[in-house]
Amino acid sequence: MKQTKTIAITLLLLALVVSPPLRSQTKVDSTRIVKVLSFNILGGRTTKNDFNLDVLAKLINDADPDFVAMQEVDYKVNRSKKYDLATELGWRTKMAPIFARAMYYDGGEYGEGVLSKYSFLNTRNVALPYIPGQEPRAALEVTSELPSSKDTISFIGTHFAHEGKPGRILQAKKINEMVSNNKYPTILVGDLNAVPGSEPINILEEVWNPTYDRENPQPTIPSDNPKAKIDYVMCYPKNRWRVLKRKVIADTYASDHCAYLVTLELLDE
Repeated sequence: MKQTKTIAITLLLLALVVSPPLRSQTKVDSTRIVKVLSFNILGGRTTKNDFNLDVLAKLINDADPDFVAMQEVDYKVNRSKKYDLATELGWRTKMAPIFARAMYYDGGEYGEGVLSKYSFLNTRNVALPYIPGQEPRAALEVTSELPSSKDTISFIGTHFAHEGKPGRILQAKKINEMVSNNKYPTILVGDLNAVPGSEPINILEEVWNPTYDRENPQPTIPSDNPKAKIDYVMCYPKNRWRVLKRKVIADTYASDHCAYLVTLELLDE
């Protein structure tokens, strides 16, 4: 019996040496964590069409992201009371705002917005290709430094065509081309109007690492009864990011889209 116990203890110790605890393999560097939110804000109109920026700001504040990519953002548009929505939400969330025009619309401009906890080192608005007769689209890129680790990263917010797959394919290819010259780790966030496994998403995933669970891609639209996933967070290059958490935030009043919150860790090369 004593010999049997000795053998069992020896095997246990050997197993611990060969297979160290999982926790030691997945240690997280808290200085390199980035929380990002994709949020189609429906022009601030809410699902009740009553224009309420405070409810949008509350959702963002409760999520507490470092960066927010907003789609369907109005800039001094008549339907939105001539408000600059990015600036208004920046004030309400105490984040740095920036707007990028995709097209002129209803007495003002319409496009993408980004909110950031950190200042911008660089920004650019890249016009995306689109099918004639469809809405123009844009990709808004900001570059910032993470103050805790001094890492520089880029963050792209975009909104692909809703009218059909051909426009989305063009836009996916342009996004891949856009990031090919980036020297910083980059996060792509937005309403891509395409489901997992579709051609536009497959094109992006040739270059980008998706953050959703392929076995269970949580739907994001419509917010009152989500059935399809069209809102995404993706990372480049694939080996520089690890997904720590992901959450679909369903608010049936704030927007017809669920917001999508992802917590990432930036890894060493």
